[in-house]
Amino acid sequence: MTKKQIVSKDNDLMGASYSLGVAEQRLIFLAIIEAREQNKLINVGKPLRLYAKSYEQQFSVEKHTAYEAMKRAVNGLYEAGFSYDKIEEASGKNIHYKSRWVEKIAYADELGCVELTFASDVIPLITRLDSCYTEYELRQVSSLQSEYAIRLYELMIRWRSVGKTNKIMIGDLRSMLGVEPSKYKQMNNFKAKVLDHAIKQINDHTDITATYEQHKQGRQIAGFTFRFKIKEKDTKPLGTVRDPHAIDWVNGVTDEEVKGMTPAQADKYAELLHQEPSIVGNWSDCDSYFKAKMKLKKQLQEPRYVREYMSHLLNCSDPFNPKLIGLQK
Repeated sequence: MTKKQIVSKDNDLMGASYSLGVAEQRLIFLAIIEAREQNKLINVGKPLRLYAKSYEQQFSVEKHTAYEAMKRAVNGLYEAGFSYDKIEEASGKNIHYKSRWVEKIAYADELGCVELTFASDVIPLITRLDSCYTEYELRQVSSLQSEYAIRLYELMIRWRSVGKTNKIMIGDLRSMLGVEPSKYKQMNNFKAKVLDHAIKQINDHTDITATYEQHKQGRQIAGFTFRFKIKEKDTKPLGTVRDPHAIDWVNGVTDEEVKGMTPAQADKYAELLHQEPSIVGNWSDCDSYFKAKMKLKKQLQEPRYVREYMSHLLNCSDPFNPKLIGLQK
């Protein structure tokens, strides 16, 4: 049986904004896989060597094509960066981060390889992952030939357990997919050249079948929601993290056994529950997204609120793949 090759990324990175070509994204995939297969942590300042043979085998290209693609990707990856938003736990304020992917990068013609040295900010987003991350098999994106298809698959698969994303505003979607501001300005071009093309590739080559729904403000399309189903032959769930020292909080747990969430778990579930009108609709003291989320985050660290919101939590169905809430009998 062929060994599964798993790509794991922190959810902040999964939802980040960046523009990378197919080859550049494939180098990052191979670096994550290489670190996993060597069973070692990626350390600051330590390079990872990637050989053309791995690229050739994983992405089904000719040997000379593999190395040339890797070599061209070196320059693109060196110049590229990404950005993401994160709520600071201490202040409850949103902070916008920007980082580069690599500290340095090299290629060796005589060896047929490249070396990546990830930037220090990237390392915790692809390794040493704790609770808020998503993983999938590399083979699901190996045949995708569009950088937009790869990114859209990642944005959707983060919501694997619920089968649909939140509404994503058009500006945010363009940014997350890496569509340059000067490209596909007209909505019909954006849909045809980016979304429809990406959806077709995803449906043809991955483990999901996807569609999208348009949301309008007046006569203009303001955003999209993506819905998807796991294809029958790939129904076995991937990426659900299980803590061997915890019991399932869905089955066989009494109210008395329920404990509060960790801050990281509460942060991610609060991001979902703040959209639930039956919970936050009458909160006069929470007139903004951040106030509602921070109130929920504080509440979810208390067992009584976990019990109170249990029906809503079950409907969330772990879209962020966090470790299950630790419960002790």
